[in-house]
Amino acid sequence: MRKPLARQLIESHLLQGKMDPGEEIALTIDQTLTQDATGTMVMLELEAMGLDRVRTACSVQYVDHNLLQQAHRNADDHLFLRSACARFGLWYSGPGNGVSHPVHQECFGRPGATLLGSDSHTPSAGAIGMLAIGAGGLEVALAMAGEPFYVKMPKIWGIRLTGKLPDWVSAKDVILTLLLRHGVKGGVGHILEYSGPGLAGLSTMDRHVIANMGTELGATSTVFPSDREVLRFLRALGRESAWTELAAEEGAEYDRHEEIDLSRLEPLIAMPSSPGAVRTVRETAGEAIGQAYLGSSANPGYRDFAMAAEMVKGRQVDPRVSFDVNPASRQVQGSLVRDGHYLSLLSAGARIHQAGCNGCIGMGQAPATGKLSLRTVPRNFPGRSGTRGDRVCLVSPETVVASALTGVVTDPRTLSMPYPRIQEPERVEIYRNLLVAPLPPEEAARVKLEKGPNISTLPAFDPLPEQLAIPVLLRVGDDLSTDDIMPAGSRVLPFRSNIPKMSDFAFDGIDPTYPERARAVLAQGGHALLAGENYGQGSSREHAALVLRFLGLRLVVAKSFARIHWQNLVNFGVLPLTWKDPGAAGRLQPGVVLALERVGAQLAAGNDFTLADTATGEKLAARHALSSRQVEIVRAGGLLAWVRNRGRG
Repeated sequence: MRKPLARQLIESHLLQGKMDPGEEIALTIDQTLTQDATGTMVMLELEAMGLDRVRTACSVQYVDHNLLQQAHRNADDHLFLRSACARFGLWYSGPGNGVSHPVHQECFGRPGATLLGSDSHTPSAGAIGMLAIGAGGLEVALAMAGEPFYVKMPKIWGIRLTGKLPDWVSAKDVILTLLLRHGVKGGVGHILEYSGPGLAGLSTMDRHVIANMGTELGATSTVFPSDREVLRFLRALGRESAWTELAAEEGAEYDRHEEIDLSRLEPLIAMPSSPGAVRTVRETAGEAIGQAYLGSSANPGYRDFAMAAEMVKGRQVDPRVSFDVNPASRQVQGSLVRDGHYLSLLSAGARIHQAGCNGCIGMGQAPATGKLSLRTVPRNFPGRSGTRGDRVCLVSPETVVASALTGVVTDPRTLSMPYPRIQEPERVEIYRNLLVAPLPPEEAARVKLEKGPNISTLPAFDPLPEQLAIPVLLRVGDDLSTDDIMPAGSRVLPFRSNIPKMSDFAFDGIDPTYPERARAVLAQGGHALLAGENYGQGSSREHAALVLRFLGLRLVVAKSFARIHWQNLVNFGVLPLTWKDPGAAGRLQPGVVLALERVGAQLAAGNDFTLADTATGEKLAARHALSSRQVEIVRAGGLLAWVRNRGRG
């Protein structure tokens, strides 16, 4: 078999398992990435494991999400993270250095290496030929401890690019084209691998845009070849020695095929409130907007900001529009200042913010009520921006700026201006001196973790009982995101290391009574949830599983799960099941009490699992997709308990 690049990368890191789609495999992890919204829990997990020092080739902790210091909590957690990096041997990137994904690619990424990140957009690094996968924080913590990463072998989806992008059409429109064709579940169980002559017109950061939002298709990862363009990118950063040429073998065989003729694409827009609600910009043109937002991990490159600067040069944005510009890294920020682009943006009326995630995660920059907000961010789930009932749309930088200038949704092809030709800089301004390197082991051993008053201990959970009779407290529909389960934003994220406090916000936008009702049945054994398709899509935040387990969640029965959230449920000892007969399950409503009997025996016997409605006695057929290892994890009460039990064994 002639191998795709993704199979080559997996094979070179394979520790256990067969590379057959759907089979559990174990991979060695070279690098890890954590960010502050998830990293505080990771550091507490490292402490709980008693780890002395990370065992990866490179692990980096970024502070990019929680930058608003409205009170002591975020600042305290930044100090905690820095002390934890010193103690455990990680690199530390402090607030203002930029978003984890572009900074990691600029400063640490290596073609051919594996990267595991506690952020769902970690696959961005596939732009330089890495095998980069997002996961829950607990799995990343174990990878830091030298443990393998377990995942079901994905199928490889080969996407051949031909042609050349027309003027005013860019990389964002490529990935929106795939979302238009396939929706938010189209990539589940796949690695997307790009090839073809169309790659010649895509810069490394163009590829980053596409790889970043493969996550919105539900893909496990995205891989691009490491070619001469990647060498150019690394050389501009002074890192050409990290380059290795990598590509699929000639005539590589894929599990699935697709072709995109770039020359036939046009500007697209994902309407509120899903990355999959895509249509053409020309269909929406003319509707008034209130905000135009540039930046984020999805469009973090020099070209994206320089294009905007050239478009607004000598012009001003519409006075009714808030034009928010969010540089994604100090490297890009410094290069834009050097080349004069910052002045063009400032003169046009841009509000320039510090390098970080900012409004993408609801940390400030919330849009006005009822007004369209056009953003280059990767997702637009309801309320994620910080405004209830928000109307966030996902578009390219060209469409953002065109609309900022006119005050209405505008197809940039209709502007009466020449198309700006942006050249990637031969040399990038570099600020790696602002990254804090790991301490030598003898110094690190003397460091004490600096914990502020908001940091609580990691809760311990009991094993899954052999018999349960628990009420269903909530039923939710299709495509519910982790933002819906456990909101982010400036109101909630400062409590990310305080699980009891975070539990007050669980399902806040769905059913604010949920936490109180969950606590009321905690002593009776906990509760269950019912869900539709693609439950838990979006962010990798393990809080969406951890906090609900803290509130007594024992069982989720859904039509299907998003990969990372399914694994996070397992990691915290929650049993995830899918219906064999969704029609029969549709009759169940909140309040029904479900009985689980002979739990261990059922899980060990195969994939079938039987529940019972205690009121009617009706037997309900379900299935689980757990490996034998995962069965042990769920029964033990979660991954940490399983690791401890294994150590005692």
